[in-house]
Amino acid sequence: MFASADAPLRARAVCQAMDVEIAPSNVNNVRLKLKRLAERRILTETEQGLFTLPRP
Repeated sequence: MFASADAPLRARAVCQAMDVEIAPSNVNNVRLKLKRLAERRILTETEQGLFTLPRP
């Protein structure tokens, strides 16, 4: 999903792409997972709440 995205994605857009119900608890859970991936440098948080793949 991130590889084909033209711009950084928010947690809500990731939920929509994964067909997860857009509920505050689901969005928060996805946001926390995205932040963990950013801490592990699998993703990059370009701005607060915007996630993308790191550039090589």
